[in-house]
Amino acid sequence: MLDLNRLKALHAVSVYGSVGAAADALMVTPSAVSQQLAKLEREIGATLLERNGRGVRLTDAAGLLADHAERILALVETAEADFEALRGEVVGRLSLGAFPTAARGLMPGALVHLGERHPDLHLQLYEREPERLVREVARGEIDLAVIQDWMNRPVAIPEGLSRATLFDDIADVVVPASHPLAGRSEIALAELSTERWISSTPGTVCRDWLVYTLRSAELEPVITCMVDEYATQMALVAAGQGCAIIPRLGRDFVPEGARVVPILPRPSRRIYALWRSDAARRPAIRAAVDALRIASVDR
Repeated sequence: MLDLNRLKALHAVSVYGSVGAAADALMVTPSAVSQQLAKLEREIGATLLERNGRGVRLTDAAGLLADHAERILALVETAEADFEALRGEVVGRLSLGAFPTAARGLMPGALVHLGERHPDLHLQLYEREPERLVREVARGEIDLAVIQDWMNRPVAIPEGLSRATLFDDIADVVVPASHPLAGRSEIALAELSTERWISSTPGTVCRDWLVYTLRSAELEPVITCMVDEYATQMALVAAGQGCAIIPRLGRDFVPEGARVVPILPRPSRRIYALWRSDAARRPAIRAAVDALRIASVDR
């Protein structure tokens, strides 16, 4: 009989293209994946991987088995969801993912709520960027994710996924305390045309959003500091190195040398939970969404 863990290893290699990438996705070592594949080869009596330059490629036999593995794993997940729904109990394992500021500002409260009300539910939390979370939920590697979706830069959601809006997170401009506009009740984005900007590193959602937003207001961004942590961005603003636009979920502490001012038009991002539609019958999914909504009330 084919072993599900070995099929999962083969499916991950098929999806991610290498043993190393599959190991990262499954959160095991490359050696563990290779061992599972070697055992699977002995089970079916066929070679699964062939050398291809510095990497590997799946043989025809492996490709055929990987296609079956995808369907088998989907059926197993559906069966587990149906069984949990029949029992009506919030039990088992639930893997959760969240982008960094939600992992810090939203998930602690949600996890406490779930732990107090459902002690037999075993939780795992992973911090990820939103695009990766969408892929991992779609592939069944994470059960439920909290992602962000800027109003003017929406994230594409594949078919087969469901979502629930949690709240809208408004972003404000953070300027040095010595800035001429620091005492204003609000600032029009166009008034910041000559500013230097502090932003996330290239390739991140927040960096792309800032560049898009500034250019939409006919401002060409001059980005002098590139760091991902909002707390570090705030510290750089306080040190007079530029301005930053930071959502409220990402602000825990405003340094002495920085001032937060609302901007017009008000930028915001939508925060929502995302899960596979086929898993919606799981009581654990419903309980997690409820916990996230409760944790979002004060945001």
